[in-house]
Amino acid sequence: MNVRRSITAIGLSAVLAIAVSGCGSSTGDRGLSGAGLGAAGGAVVGAMTGSWVTGAAIGAAAGAAAGVLTDDSQVNLGKPWWK
Repeated sequence: MNVRRSITAIGLSAVLAIAVSGCGSSTGDRGLSGAGLGAAGGAVVGAMTGSWVTGAAIGAAAGAAAGVLTDDSQVNLGKPWWK
């Protein structure tokens, strides 16, 4: 049963990470994408340690805070390699 939960959490996390993989240009967008990515990562770590719900909640809070507390100049990664 625990293996099934872990696989489900990892699969759901992968889907969420793909869905919110684009970084936003506004503070709100970055907060939302950060929360989604943090929740996905937290769920994976939580599934491995026993409580994926707690991991997702902590990850979402950390990701949202990181997204909201950054501005455009801090997340500028330069020119993409494909251009």
